[in-house]
Amino acid sequence: MKKILSTLLTALITLPIFADNGITLKDVMSGTFWPQRYSAIVPMADGEHFARMSADYSMILQCSFKSGEVVDTIFDASTARGFDKKHIDGYQFSPDESRILIQTNTKSIYRRSFTAEHYIFSRKNNKVAPLSQNGAQQVPKFSPDGTMIAFVRNNNIFIVKLLFDNSESQVTDDGEFGKIINGIPDWVYEEEFSTNCSYDWSADSKMLAYIRYDESGVMNYDMPMYIPTQSKVEYDPYVAPYSYKYPVAGADNSKVTVHTFDVKSRVTRQLKLETDPESYIPRIIFTKDPETLAVVTLNRHQSVMDIFAANPRSGLCKRILREESDTYLNESTYAKIKFFDKHFVLHSERSGYNHLYLYSMDGNLIRPITSGEYEVTDFFGWEQKSNEFYYSSNEGSPLRNNIYKTDRKERKTRLTPNDGTNSAVFSKGMKYFINTFDNITTPPVVTTNDNKGNTIKTLLDNSALNERLSHMQLPQKEFFTFTTSDGVDINGWMIKPHDFDPAKKYPAIMFQYSGPYSQSVQDTWYTGQYPGAAFETYMCGKGFIMVCVDGRGTGGRGTEFGKCTYMKLGYYEPKDQVEGAKYLSTLPYIDSKNIGIWGWSFGGYNTIMSMSQNDAVFKAGVAIAAPTDWRFYDTVYTERFMRTPKENKEGYDIGSAVVHADKLNGKLLLIHGTADDNVHFRNMLRYVHALNQAGKPFEMALYPDSNHGIYFGQNTRMHLFERLSNFFIDNLLDNSTH
Repeated sequence: MKKILSTLLTALITLPIFADNGITLKDVMSGTFWPQRYSAIVPMADGEHFARMSADYSMILQCSFKSGEVVDTIFDASTARGFDKKHIDGYQFSPDESRILIQTNTKSIYRRSFTAEHYIFSRKNNKVAPLSQNGAQQVPKFSPDGTMIAFVRNNNIFIVKLLFDNSESQVTDDGEFGKIINGIPDWVYEEEFSTNCSYDWSADSKMLAYIRYDESGVMNYDMPMYIPTQSKVEYDPYVAPYSYKYPVAGADNSKVTVHTFDVKSRVTRQLKLETDPESYIPRIIFTKDPETLAVVTLNRHQSVMDIFAANPRSGLCKRILREESDTYLNESTYAKIKFFDKHFVLHSERSGYNHLYLYSMDGNLIRPITSGEYEVTDFFGWEQKSNEFYYSSNEGSPLRNNIYKTDRKERKTRLTPNDGTNSAVFSKGMKYFINTFDNITTPPVVTTNDNKGNTIKTLLDNSALNERLSHMQLPQKEFFTFTTSDGVDINGWMIKPHDFDPAKKYPAIMFQYSGPYSQSVQDTWYTGQYPGAAFETYMCGKGFIMVCVDGRGTGGRGTEFGKCTYMKLGYYEPKDQVEGAKYLSTLPYIDSKNIGIWGWSFGGYNTIMSMSQNDAVFKAGVAIAAPTDWRFYDTVYTERFMRTPKENKEGYDIGSAVVHADKLNGKLLLIHGTADDNVHFRNMLRYVHALNQAGKPFEMALYPDSNHGIYFGQNTRMHLFERLSNFFIDNLLDNSTH
């Protein structure tokens, strides 16, 4: 008995005592760490002013770039005639800024698509009129001359003519849910080509061009629904399922064609585009020349991009540029093309890093704009008189980015002095820009600046948030780099408890996303799952060290690092998480027997794959909304990195969590929303079946009618994170650590 008591006493003396930092999950969820932001910044036509939304979304304010001061209230919901809303959701100016399209009653459809009720606001008489009284609209857009507004409703395109008492006419009439879509993308185009609009106006406002999607041959996916949302009856045994078109890897996509509509003659034509029937059309863009529509196409492998110059009246198309890759082309190549009067600027990774290239309109390369072993992250514009190009890049570190310009002599100037994450909104003419700066310890600071890099005024410094944070026991945040057994340098961040003691042993939890060209390790306030690493801060208060590493396949470091996972998703990514855990085990303050891992979506998939390696380094893991076999995921994303299952069966098998279910080690919690339109619930069920057959224990949590973000219901997110945190507390804070 004495021996037992002595052993217990010794254990109690040697155990580390963790001091809770007082941060609660309610703090995480309620926005305690959320910064204030400047919302909906829109540069105005004079180049001297910008518009922004008021903090309560009730007003549109006009501000001076030069002084940063509010100089006028452009729209006020409380005083606008004929307007009965207290708040607005968004806005857009007519080209001459005499009218504003006001967005209200926004209802989400998928990730980027939504319907809304729009109103036309006249600045001259302070009066509001509905855009249409025939139902909510999608993607309204002013014509360049400001006399018309096009929009989509129920898969058809309409035009409202402002000079004819807002008369409404219909452009297409064959739109039908699940069959034909005009002017807006189908599900897979919206999700994977990052767009919610598929039409454009010609520069002279005489023509509309649009993409028509025939998805009648695409297979349906049916999602059972369980919670009645419209019915007043609390118990409804017949909640209708939701059915929509979702093409899985290797299956048929929508058949896409490009059409033009002559507003005056009302004649519709189809472009004579000679492409493979399997090709994608991710973008159409009218150039500054009203007789030239740029049509961007991709082959199904997404390794060849063509830009065609199309005549909207004759329908004739001429290829002006081809961009190719031996793997795949990243989205910036076709999503960020910018046209000028006689030139266009293209993003390309042809050098092994993403850079900018200037072309003439006939497709001849004028010159590279940027070069070097770094990545251009955004292109803001070209001031042609001074021949200055403005862009952002991660030159110096893949963890950080800054705003730059190059002049006519190709001299480069860094315009942002602070190290971290910088983003910009430039004025018309590029004379000024609004910069938003933040880093891992600094909430966003918004300033107005001139194009020489001088700060004119600080518009927002988040002093209220900083004051709140000053009274909290915040964790220690740091970056690190380690070298894997393969000789690859991997970047990571580590967040330690506020009372960190290097003499103690701490359990560690690794968070990651790990998807192709993603970056979770960046010097930004938006670190972790919530701003300010709020969830990580909470978990540090429970006695954990929180870690993230960006393994091979992630972005910011060029094509050799980013595209090495081509044709074999799920091979390198989990290996590098295992390497990360092994590195942590070498640190004297990490308890190597109590390391966990978790992630969402691709991060959930990589959690499972990391726990299915030969090295059993993870004691516990949580996989949320995880794809478990790429055969269940959509065509565009999956085939971009894996080609089709028929072409790459071995790669699909290597990267299948279902196939490798018998290799799972450690305690696993699976979480999924039953109405996930992105990563279908069947991913979880197929994996659960495989685990059952392999005799592997696991836990699961389901959220009825929740989509990929798992928000449906007032308490859903709180419940999810309580489940997540308690799982790690129960399984990693064992007798050796508390």
